[in-house]
Amino acid sequence: MKLATLKDGTRDGCLAVVSRNLAHALKADHIAPTLQAALDDWDYCAPHLEQLSSEVNEGRSKRIFELDPKQLMAPLPRAHLFADGSSFLIHAELIRKSRNQDLPDWWKKEPLMYQGCSDPLLGPCDDVIAVSEDHGIDLEMEIAVITGDVPMGIERDKASQHIRLIALLNDVSLRNLIPAELGKGFGFFQSKPPSSLSPVAVTPDELGEAWDGRRVHLDCSAWVNGELLGRPHAGKDMQFDFPRLIAHAAKTRPLGAGTVIGSGTVSNRDRATGAGCLFEKRAEEIIGNGEATTPFLRFGDRVRIEMLDAEGRSVFGAIDQAIVAQHPSTPKE
Repeated sequence: MKLATLKDGTRDGCLAVVSRNLAHALKADHIAPTLQAALDDWDYCAPHLEQLSSEVNEGRSKRIFELDPKQLMAPLPRAHLFADGSSFLIHAELIRKSRNQDLPDWWKKEPLMYQGCSDPLLGPCDDVIAVSEDHGIDLEMEIAVITGDVPMGIERDKASQHIRLIALLNDVSLRNLIPAELGKGFGFFQSKPPSSLSPVAVTPDELGEAWDGRRVHLDCSAWVNGELLGRPHAGKDMQFDFPRLIAHAAKTRPLGAGTVIGSGTVSNRDRATGAGCLFEKRAEEIIGNGEATTPFLRFGDRVRIEMLDAEGRSVFGAIDQAIVAQHPSTPKE
């Protein structure tokens, strides 16, 4: 089934079930008011939501309405935790090579992970608001899983059973702020503003054979201003699969229902598939020509991220956002 959150003027929105073709929806607030509430009581809510999913896909309810993605918040507008990994090592290898640095051997044995901004998570059509173009605004095309409760110290082989939903993620990054933050030795903070989620989050069974319990085996596409940036395969070259990422995140702490785990920028060793972020494309330019010519995002630019299934149908809907400047606040008199 496919789940979404409708804008209703509240911070957490209204839970809805969406048709497989993403065209129609049914409110599900009589089962659970929000997606977080459904995740908190998944064993009870999931079967009832599945019934609604059947109704909306078969057109068996008078309450069905046409769905406009602009009506949607992120499926989970406020997550208890957003932990982002770095699973596609070719991404890191390219960045470090552009700086004449090698990838440390330990990066191949244990995933990198940081705690990102989980409140808010932006809706699929919400503007990405930035303070300055000088910060080096970038997209990062990722896959994310949303978990149920995960016990501390869980083994990798048992982690997959705690994956409730899968979504697309735009991990917005401010590249020019990152070096100074990392140089202080305390990790990302200001360089990682709110990220965005796809219109719907889907249960693993919606992916069929494209989901093997560990990875999503479909191409994922990113465009900037209508120009294709890259279409890498999300299952290839993923050094650390989602159960591994979950186990890493839960090594010393339990994870609450509604935890979002990101894959890191989707990237393939076959560079003909393109890039999942502008930083990666710039790194290739530096390696090949000695300097980067592709600019980071500017105000007015548009970003689109989408995944199609084997029949060419959109799985999660599209993240389709404009980059806009923050309006200065009016001083109080």
